[in-house]
Amino acid sequence: MVTIKSAREIDLMRKSGAIAAEALRLGGEAVKPGATTKEIDRIMHDYVKKKNAVPAFLNYGGFPASACISVNNEVIHGIPSGRRLNDGDIVSIDFGVLLNGYYSDTAATFCCGNVSDEARKLVEVTKQCFYEGIAAAAAGNRLGDIGYAVERYALKNGFSVVYDFVGHGVGTQLHEDPSVPNYGRKGKGLRLSEGMTIAVEPMINQGVPEVEELQDGWTIVTSDGKLSAHYEHTIAITDKEPLILTSL
Repeated sequence: MVTIKSAREIDLMRKSGAIAAEALRLGGEAVKPGATTKEIDRIMHDYVKKKNAVPAFLNYGGFPASACISVNNEVIHGIPSGRRLNDGDIVSIDFGVLLNGYYSDTAATFCCGNVSDEARKLVEVTKQCFYEGIAAAAAGNRLGDIGYAVERYALKNGFSVVYDFVGHGVGTQLHEDPSVPNYGRKGKGLRLSEGMTIAVEPMINQGVPEVEELQDGWTIVTSDGKLSAHYEHTIAITDKEPLILTSL
């Protein structure tokens, strides 16, 4: 069931989102050659605890860390570890916060040192896919309008979208209805209503759209070993432009 949030609830989500946004910024700053993904996770975890908030992913479904940190061909759900980043890596960080009973969810892909032109293009296109999608995210439009815009931009730039994982509603639960695919048909799907809060999160692959799960039971990788990037914000639907709730 899709829940409609009041202005008060959206304000609470914005406060949660501001903490998530700053944690993501700090994590991105720590993406440097030689840094470990576990060190980045700790920086983000400690910041959120200092703000008297809760890292939303920690122990969620058994996930063992506060941030999902996915490198190169890892799409999502990478587990932070002692792995050291190398010059030229791209690093996707997905992060959520629980504050005063409300969740926020955000992600971005960061370039580690000097990355290839193709890798940088993938990161930039993935970010723009998000903005192409939310340009259609106004009350009265349809979920399919968002997905159509995301996929169209990715394909136009020679990339593919992941079909097996999608965005979602956010609120008093980390994952709520509706599902928010990064593909769709114009004018199809659930009608968007003012007060809906959703996470729009393009996951864009350099090669084929197919993905696989590693033996750790969490990490999702591209099936062809090529790069993947991720970008996400929690937004609130209005009768005009959507509100981005996970921005600084």
